[in-house]
This record gives sequence, structure tokens and C-alpha cells, in this order.
Amino acid sequence: MKLAQGMAAVVTGGASGLGKASAAALAEAGLKVAIFDVNEADGAAHAESIGGTFHHVDITNEQSVQDGFDAARAANGQERVTVHCAMTSKRGKTIGWDKEKGGYKRLSTEDYAFGAEGILVASYRIASISALGMANSDPVNEDGERGSITLTASVAAQDGQIGQTIYGSCKSGVNGLVLPMARDLMDLGIRVNSVMPGIFATPLMLGMKDRNPQMWDQLNASVPFPKRLGHPEEFASLICEIARNTYINGHQFRLDGAIRMPPK
Repeated sequence: MKLAQGMAAVVTGGASGLGKASAAALAEAGLKVAIFDVNEADGAAHAESIGGTFHHVDITNEQSVQDGFDAARAANGQERVTVHCAMTSKRGKTIGWDKEKGGYKRLSTEDYAFGAEGILVASYRIASISALGMANSDPVNEDGERGSITLTASVAAQDGQIGQTIYGSCKSGVNGLVLPMARDLMDLGIRVNSVMPGIFATPLMLGMKDRNPQMWDQLNASVPFPKRLGHPEEFASLICEIARNTYINGHQFRLDGAIRMPPK
């Protein structure tokens, strides 16, 4: 799919990190980018800097997401590229030691459900609402393509570490959405893929550089090559190529410098 000047895109989590870089890269390619985020100040500032629009969207709320798409489409037209980076979750071992009570405790079902909503259900919500809009639009090329949807999984989907029961399994579920959804949408010309980033230099990770420089150095050294954390711009580059390359469909990409995560 040619990333044509003025084509519309939606990026969730576009106020920071991987989403911010993706929004910038798509705007650089000429697209009108709508940023969905709950961080209003940073999201609006970034949208203004790239000539896009900002929409306050809570990905765990159906109406908020639908309102966001409605507003983005009113401003920019029907999105042809959707990139879902936003998420919310919790961390904890299935069974962990409770220091206060002096005994073992279970990771609650409610905590698990919170993560499932913020990762897996939200991914389906964003993808399906976007796909419905694409389905009701004309094809953009001779292949009959109507759009590209890219979800963000994680290397934890395959290398889940201690304390990542929620995160790892739900990110694995995101990968599990890709092929059946791509097949569901094949007759409509809508592609679905996912990216599994490794350790990237997002604001959350960059904060460690000053707090714990020794851990920061260890993280960089743990990547086979190149021996550093990934740049968000490298994630964004892959996002753009997935959108451009019509033959990429139903695929899950690891983007990780060949790292394989240890148990902890």
C-alpha cells in the first residue's frame, strides 16, 4: 500500500515511546496522524509538532474508543493505517510471598482480568473498530487493499519472565489474534500483523539510566547485536514497512537484536 500524501492513520499510545516514534514516522511519510492517548498534554503537543490531531482515548472503554475513531475520521478521513501501541497491565507472580502476612498469596483474578482488558481485549477493540471503518471504504490499490492494522505484542509473548504471567500471556494472545483476524478480513483487503519489540529505549527504560547505571549497562550488554537497547525509530521504521508492503499479512515480527529473555 502506497503511503500517499494525506492518507489517514491512527496511532494509539502516540504520546510517548514506540507510539510517539511511529506517529512521527507516519507523518514524515505524508500521512495525517490521529494520536489516541490518555496523556493529554504530551499527546496534544506531539500531534501539533507532526501536524496531526490528538484525541483523548481510554483504550479500555468501548465508547471512548468509538468516539476517538469518529473524531479522527471527521478530522482526517477514514484511517488506512492503524498502529496499536497503548496498553495497561499489572505485574506479579502467580504465587508470591506476602511479607506483611508472612505467607504466600495468589495473583488475583481481578488483576489478571485488568491486564487482559488493557492488553488483549483492547487490541481486539482497536483492530475491529478500525477494520469496520476500512471495510466500508473503497480499495486503495489494484490488490483490493483497504488498510493495514499493526498490533504491538512483545518478546514476552514467547519469553515471558518471572512476574510476567499477565503481561506475557496477554501479549501472546495479541499474537494469537493476528492470523485468524487476517483470515477473517482477507476478502475485505485488510491486513493484520504484530510486532514483538525487545528491550527498547522508551522513557520508562531511559529512567533507569540515571537510577541504576549498572543495570542499564547490563541490559545493553544482554542484547547479542547491536549491544544496546532498540531505538523507538527502529520500531517505527518496521511499522512503516509493514504498512507499505502489501504482501506482509498474518505475521508476527520479533524486533529484538536476537535477544532471548532469561527467566529473570
